[in-house]
Amino acid sequence: MIIEYQGLSQINGPLVVIKGVADAAYDELAQLRLSDGSVRDGRVVRIEGDTLVLQVFEGTRGLSLENTRTRFTGRAIELPLSMELLGRAFDGIGRPADGLGSVYAECRRDINGAPMNPVSRVYPQNYINTGVSSIDALATLIRGQKLPIFSGSGLKHNELAVQLVRQCAIDDSQGKDNFAVVFAAMGVKNDVAQYFLDSFDNVRSRVVSFINRASDPIIERIVTPRCALTTAEYLAFDKGMHVLVIMTDLTSYAEALREFSSSKGEIPGRKGFPGYLYSDLASLYERAGIITTSGGSVTQIPILTMPNDDITHPIPDLTGYITEGQIVLDRELDGAGIYPPVSVLPSLSRLMKDGIGDGFTRKDHADLANQLFASYARVQDAKALASVIGEDELSVNDRKLLEFGREFEKCFLSQGYSENRSISQTLDLGWQLLSILPREELDRIDDALLDEFLP
Repeated sequence: MIIEYQGLSQINGPLVVIKGVADAAYDELAQLRLSDGSVRDGRVVRIEGDTLVLQVFEGTRGLSLENTRTRFTGRAIELPLSMELLGRAFDGIGRPADGLGSVYAECRRDINGAPMNPVSRVYPQNYINTGVSSIDALATLIRGQKLPIFSGSGLKHNELAVQLVRQCAIDDSQGKDNFAVVFAAMGVKNDVAQYFLDSFDNVRSRVVSFINRASDPIIERIVTPRCALTTAEYLAFDKGMHVLVIMTDLTSYAEALREFSSSKGEIPGRKGFPGYLYSDLASLYERAGIITTSGGSVTQIPILTMPNDDITHPIPDLTGYITEGQIVLDRELDGAGIYPPVSVLPSLSRLMKDGIGDGFTRKDHADLANQLFASYARVQDAKALASVIGEDELSVNDRKLLEFGREFEKCFLSQGYSENRSISQTLDLGWQLLSILPREELDRIDDALLDEFLP
C-alpha cells in the first residue's frame, strides 16, 4: 500500500516540514508531487516523533503548503552502477548530463557506502605516476592513499586537476586498462565545468565525471562526492580496478554543509561550520583504501581552496588531521610564472617512504628526495642572508645554493600543462640539479649512490 501525505507544515529554504508521518527512516528518499504534476526529490534529514524535516534537492520554489503531496520510497538515495559508467558525465546527483541516456544498472548502491572493516584493510604501497615532477619525486602519491591539494583562490588548481586526470597512470606491469579516474566537481561555474569536460576528451574512456554547477541547487553539492565515491568503490572492489578519485572543491562542499546546517537551526562551531564537520569530512576521506577481498584500490586527491590562503582555516585544518599528507600550492611561485606552483617545503606524503625505492620507483629515489628537500631548505636561508648583506657578499657555497634554487624552480618545479614526465626523467633531472652544488654539500646521500648517479 502506497501512502501519500497531503500538505506541508512549513517551508524553510531548501527544507520542508511534514507532520503526522509514521515509519519513515533517516536518509530515506521521498517524492514531492506539486499541483502542476511535476515531481521533486527529497530526503529525510531529521525525525522528531511523527514530524519530519525533508531536504528538497530541486529547491522549494513553487511548493504549496496545502497542495503538495509527499510519498516515501522506503529506500535511501541509490546510484545505478555498471561498467557503462566509464566515459560518461553526470550531474551532481548522478543523472546523465551527456545526452546519452540512462545507465543500464548491474546493481544499485546506497551513496553513503558501507563501512570498511579496519581488519580487512591492506597497507597502501605501489605508487601512482602523475607525470608531475614535484609530486612524483617529493610527495609521491601511493595507491590507496588520500593526499589533498591545498590551494588558494585564483591559483591553478583546476589546471592541475585536469593534468592529473589526463596523466595519472599505474605501473605498466599492472595494466593501464585496469586504471580509472572518477572526477567530482562541486559548485563550479559553467565555463569551468565545460573546461573540465572538454579537457577529458583524450582519456574519456577511463573517466567518470560528476559535475555540480554553481547554478544547481546547493543541496546537490552534499551528494556529489558521495556519488563519486560510490562509483569508485564499485569499480575498485567489485571490478578489481585501481581508481583515482579527484574531488574539487571541498571548500564549496563544506560551505554548502554550513548553509544546510544553518537552515536546520543547528548550533554552529568554528567560523559557522557545523560541529560535525570533522566527522562529515572523515566519512568521505575514509572511503579510500585497499581491502583484502579485492585486487582493486581507491585513491583520493581532494582539492580545497583555503579562504584568505589560511592553512589554519577549519576545512584544511580538519582535512590535515584525517588525510596522509598534503600538497600546498604557493601564490608567490604562481606570481613568478611557475606551474604547477607546488610549495615543496610544507608539502609531504606520509606514505611515500613505503611506496618508493628499489622494486617500486628506483633505488635512489628516497635519498635523492631527502637531499632535494634539504638543499632547497638551505636555499631559503641563503635568500634571507642575501636580502641583508647582498648576494655579492655571500660565500661561494651560498651563491651555488642560490643558483641551485633558481634552476630547481625553473626546471624541476615548473613544467608545461601537458608535459608528462616519467619517474626516471624526474629523478635524472633531480640529479642534474644536484650537480650544481659542491659534492660536500650533498650530505644526505651515501658515496656509493653519488658515484653511480651524480653526473
